[in-house]
Amino acid sequence: MPLTVVLAEDSPLMRDGLVGVLTRFGHQVLAAVGDADALITAVREHAPDIVVTDVRMPPDNTDDGLRAAVALRHEHPSLPVLVLSQYIEQSYAAHLLDLGSDTGVGYLLKDRVSAVGEFVDAVAQVAAGATVVDPEVVRQLLNRRRDPLQRLTPREREVLALMAEGRTNAAIARELYVTEAAVNKHVGNILQKLELHLDGHGHRRVLAVLTYLRG
Repeated sequence: MPLTVVLAEDSPLMRDGLVGVLTRFGHQVLAAVGDADALITAVREHAPDIVVTDVRMPPDNTDDGLRAAVALRHEHPSLPVLVLSQYIEQSYAAHLLDLGSDTGVGYLLKDRVSAVGEFVDAVAQVAAGATVVDPEVVRQLLNRRRDPLQRLTPREREVLALMAEGRTNAAIARELYVTEAAVNKHVGNILQKLELHLDGHGHRRVLAVLTYLRG
């Protein structure tokens, strides 16, 4: 389904590339800007379906893009936001996920953009209300929680990582070449061992898993 997008990226080459990819897949880029202040202005003017923004941008070249995204989410709680980062910063992902809304949110490394299909799929998922977190970030979060995760079997840890990436049970089954019934059993074991009580809402399921991993 075509989406309207406001894009913020300070590198002209990267910005043009992202515009080209989004346009090629049928989406409409309403504005493509190079700094955080212009991002806020563009969103207020165009009211897009989703914002895609870099983390580090002018004017301060620190986390201006992230701070703009957080400010926009407070101003427009239903606005889906996908943040791109050059490096793994767990605090950036945590900051976004702590906004406490059921609206879509995503955190991807820029390397993921080179896998065009994955990037475009992430845009669509976030716009639809899902939570999408880069697999490398998920792996780092897993590594931080070694002790509690010792309760899990290697296969259950694989399933937990895919859950945290936002995969459905059916998608996990395809990824691991097992039946969906087997995945359902693994998920039940994981929730029991880690004392996670989740409802059926996919977004909240991912948030709950990530909250546990970050804890």
